[in-house]
Amino acid sequence: MFARTSRLLLRPGWEEDASALAHAIGEESIVRNLARAPWPYRVADAEAYLSAEREPHLPDFLIFARTRGAPRLIGGCGIARSDEGALELGYWIARPYWGLGFATEAARAVMQIARSTSLDGIAASHFMDNAASGNVLRKIGFRRTGIVKPLFSPARGETAPCEMYEMTDEVAMPRTDPALEVYGDEVQPLAA
Repeated sequence: MFARTSRLLLRPGWEEDASALAHAIGEESIVRNLARAPWPYRVADAEAYLSAEREPHLPDFLIFARTRGAPRLIGGCGIARSDEGALELGYWIARPYWGLGFATEAARAVMQIARSTSLDGIAASHFMDNAASGNVLRKIGFRRTGIVKPLFSPARGETAPCEMYEMTDEVAMPRTDPALEVYGDEVQPLAA
């Protein structure tokens, strides 16, 4: 499955993306806000991630900025199962692209795909010292649950408080974005 927004291309990661992935995510300031990524993040970690089994019905993408030339890998966004089996939205953006709205655009697209395939009960979270991630979640329709729990971050080398979120009703986020196009056998293209 592939998705395209006005500024982004979202597609599955391929083995040949390993070097670019390791380069894009390989900063402590990025990985310290992730609960699953190893630190330091090496090409071997990217290769392991890209070759890992995935649930085919869960959207899981690398994010590429659409440019006049070749698209540039700038992040990742998808839905995966937590250790407890719950569905969780996760995302990261390479440091040079922070503050440009790419996380919001990609996360909104992933949530629209999730809705179109009847995935629900999706949760999300962010480390308390990563307020920008909380802003993204609220912009796309998540709300705080009031629960804060400790989560381990390999880059931090310790647990840190993590704020939990749940999806609000569909009024909070438009059901479709006319700029979003989805291609692939798993879902039908969203109506514009």
